[in-house]
Amino acid sequence: MSIADNIQRVQANITAACERAGRDPAAVTLIAVSKTHPASMILEAVEAGLQHFGENRVEESESKIPAVNVDTPITWHMIGHIQSRKAKDIPPLFQVVHSVDTVKLADKLSRLMIERGGQLDVLIEVNISGEESKSGVAASGWQTDPRTRDRVWDEMRQIVALPGLNVRGLMTMAPVVPTMEESRPVFVALRDLRDRLSESLGVPLPDLSMGMTDDYPVAIEEGATLVRIGRAIFGER
Repeated sequence: MSIADNIQRVQANITAACERAGRDPAAVTLIAVSKTHPASMILEAVEAGLQHFGENRVEESESKIPAVNVDTPITWHMIGHIQSRKAKDIPPLFQVVHSVDTVKLADKLSRLMIERGGQLDVLIEVNISGEESKSGVAASGWQTDPRTRDRVWDEMRQIVALPGLNVRGLMTMAPVVPTMEESRPVFVALRDLRDRLSESLGVPLPDLSMGMTDDYPVAIEEGATLVRIGRAIFGER
């Protein structure tokens, strides 16, 4: 199967999931996760109509992004963990950051954007599953533990108040599980958290970045607006 064929199949799955959920497929943005794949494969995906690409390492992106030199407007999404010393390299490369996982990182990006002028679109990464290996604002059990809820609300309130950042919503990674259906509670919990935060903080948080190759149909059924698909488009790394 070619990259164009793979994209067509993923888009058909997105449409089918939206139909099951009574959603407009136009409300879901497909982000092709191009990490570790060469610029030549990204160019094939651009030729097939994609405009959104996700990378997870600054070092790799510094050489790859300039190599994707096309007339088509491309939006680059940073989806990986950002080391504090690399924060300064984010604004010149990326238009959207999905992995703002601490107040410290958000504050650093805010100061960088104040210096540069303009705003950076960001999503706050949330560890909703409680896995120790996952980055993100620790929010497992927020529905039942008042202390967790208060801490999460405090961190979110600090981040959304920072100048230079346009906080669009939340991002999470579901655990690796035998079936995609087992990921559903994680996506439901993130959507509910987003809804509660938006209401109580009085800020629009329209986006939910959730769902990858193994579980994106379920994520879409539960409200994902951004899905991050790598293997189903580009094949195994």
